[in-house]
Amino acid sequence: CDTSVSFDVELTTPACPVKKELEAEARKAVQALPGVETVSVNMTSRVTSTVSRDELLSGVKNIIAVGSGKGGVGKSTVAVNLAVALAREGARVGLFDLDVWGPNVPTMMGARGQVGVVDGKMQPPVRHGVNVMSVGFFLKEGQAVNWRGPMVHHYIRQMSTDVLWGELDYLICDLPPGTGDVALSMCQLIPPTGAVIVTTPQDVALEDAAKAVSMFRTVRVPILGMVENMSFFECPHCEKRTDIFSSGGAAKAAEKLEIPFLGGIPLNVDVRIGGDSGEPIMVAQPDSVVSNRIGDIARTLAARVSVTNALLEEESQLGKPVVWGKPE
Repeated sequence: CDTSVSFDVELTTPACPVKKELEAEARKAVQALPGVETVSVNMTSRVTSTVSRDELLSGVKNIIAVGSGKGGVGKSTVAVNLAVALAREGARVGLFDLDVWGPNVPTMMGARGQVGVVDGKMQPPVRHGVNVMSVGFFLKEGQAVNWRGPMVHHYIRQMSTDVLWGELDYLICDLPPGTGDVALSMCQLIPPTGAVIVTTPQDVALEDAAKAVSMFRTVRVPILGMVENMSFFECPHCEKRTDIFSSGGAAKAAEKLEIPFLGGIPLNVDVRIGGDSGEPIMVAQPDSVVSNRIGDIARTLAARVSVTNALLEEESQLGKPVVWGKPE
């Protein structure tokens, strides 16, 4: 008679970078058992977290800060596309635009609709499978945000308590450039699982990226890795490669700083078009070379989050979660 075997394989993230390989190996191993005719493998996932955040964002398992020491390196573009990439892998994802002085996420995500209200709390618009919240939703066109530290602190707390984020596997936080009030208040109020540093390969950007790494380390936030944006430009007509901002600098800097290098993203006009039109390249051209690179980075990032959580669990005493970002 036909002997069928069915079983689940539970991963630590739906964005596991070796999910297909694990499924194939599990199927092969069971198929080799005596008497087994057919094998059905159900790949599941359960994202975990070991960071305690008290009452703020209690339904969010992992907060990922995306920062840079320098402006103009494409940090928001990377944050937006990483959020979409993780959602496309099956994760529950939110995108919190904390770049309060330059909130571009609504434009990049095509999320210009009104914020809903449910039971007195704000309901984030959903775009491309991602819950999105930004101060940009509450501003008139061209209106500037003139906030100092205390207002920024209050805004982060309010958006953490008065927004129905729901149950999320990952909340991507797009920070403003630098190492100022927003990053420090976020780390204090809603401690992230870890931080991603975005840079271009040029020396000036790398110098500032190192300062961002130093800031996160000072407040005890693990560095999940570094992304090199605008790694190179390949002419679509002659296919000649040009290293406009140099190339490979982030990988060398990551090695020097002893942090993971998550990957590089080439300079591509379609990325800019997607950001301006509200259709990120992960949506507009999901099978493009750039999207494939971003997808690889997202899967590697998810793996780093799982490893970081495992290390934090190992370091915790008597099963008590480590609380990052708060005073000792």
